[in-house]
Amino acid sequence: MAKAARENFPVAPGFLPAAWRDDLMAVYGYARLVDDAGDGDLADPAATAALLGAPAHGGDETAFRLGLLDALERDLDRAFEAALPRTLGSAAGEPPHHPLLAALVPLIGRHAVTPEPFRRLIEANRVDQTTTRYPTFESLVGYCTLSADPVGRLVLALADVATPERIELSDAICTALQVIEHLQDVAEDFARGRVYLPTEDLARFGVTEADLAAPTAGASVRELVAFEAARARTLLDHGAPLVGTVRGRLRLLLAGFTAGGYAALAAIEAAGYDVLAQQAKPDKRRLAMKAAAIFAKGR
Repeated sequence: MAKAARENFPVAPGFLPAAWRDDLMAVYGYARLVDDAGDGDLADPAATAALLGAPAHGGDETAFRLGLLDALERDLDRAFEAALPRTLGSAAGEPPHHPLLAALVPLIGRHAVTPEPFRRLIEANRVDQTTTRYPTFESLVGYCTLSADPVGRLVLALADVATPERIELSDAICTALQVIEHLQDVAEDFARGRVYLPTEDLARFGVTEADLAAPTAGASVRELVAFEAARARTLLDHGAPLVGTVRGRLRLLLAGFTAGGYAALAAIEAAGYDVLAQQAKPDKRRLAMKAAAIFAKGR
């Protein structure tokens, strides 16, 4: 949960009501747990596996991570069963085993959320176990429908404002934010054996994977990153009018999310698109100013 402070945008800022902040942090905690299980970043993976009833590590890292993800999905089922009203005389189901799954139970009971977006986040991490390259930008966007878009859909559901039009705009913002995060993390992802820069774009700009292993980005890598950043900006521009469809503190929250993307793009540009030398992080003052502008204009 401490990782929330390192995100490009505020996860549950203090201007929101306490109950809403709790719901957002519960969703973040779940998403972070699933990502850490899929990335092998759990602080104590053996203890987590035991808690969830997942198979112990047998020496095959991929099989172990997939087992953890399966166990998390079973715990998700328990969370929804615990939140749903029981018929008269029916026995109480088994409660979730993991505390971060237990934290979902109250919000499931209060809001019109379904298991689908939560399951998509698990499926994204299953994909990560077997897919390390994306041939086209379209295939990368398809991955983002699993890894990123569900979070925006959950935010809209928690605010009880989800409509088909808002969901379409939210998906554009969330996909953009995921692409931007991939740009920030090119070096880290490559060290993990993953390349989220589309293969056809690597070829188009004459970038080899050896170039991605360099300590600093050469001209061709910078040109490629600038190209992908422009794509992400286009997606953000498309989705940003979502902010103007809502009012009050939700409008400010969505402005903050969107501004986080623009501020991260500005940081990447300020670094000369060299995402290998260091991770480009958004300036908090620039983020706040951009959020205020988006809030005022509604886009």
